[in-house]
Amino acid sequence: MDVVKSIYKIIICYFCIYNLLKLLVMNPEIETLIEEHTEVKRTQKHQIILHNDEENTFEFVIESLITVCGHTSEQAEQCAMITHYNGKCGISTGVLNELKPICTRLLSLGLSVEIM
Repeated sequence: MDVVKSIYKIIICYFCIYNLLKLLVMNPEIETLIEEHTEVKRTQKHQIILHNDEENTFEFVIESLITVCGHTSEQAEQCAMITHYNGKCGISTGVLNELKPICTRLLSLGLSVEIM
């Protein structure tokens, strides 16, 4: 009898999930919301954060920011100083797909960075 109850519960769960998915797929409002959310995620601004570390010199960090991020020497110096005194600094802002290669390059140089 317990086996029959278990099979019955599985069938009911399957039916509920099937109907829920059918409702989501057939509902144009849900489809529109999903598309809007996807577009927002694609265009949402993110930031690369540089974290202070004890391994890299100011000169190396500055040169890396100039080379990889396209900073002027003044921008790179300011970012290095802010990072040193505050522990972190936002060094570049943009959409995720643009920031990923920059972040990867900075990580490969040994800088402590992340995308937020």
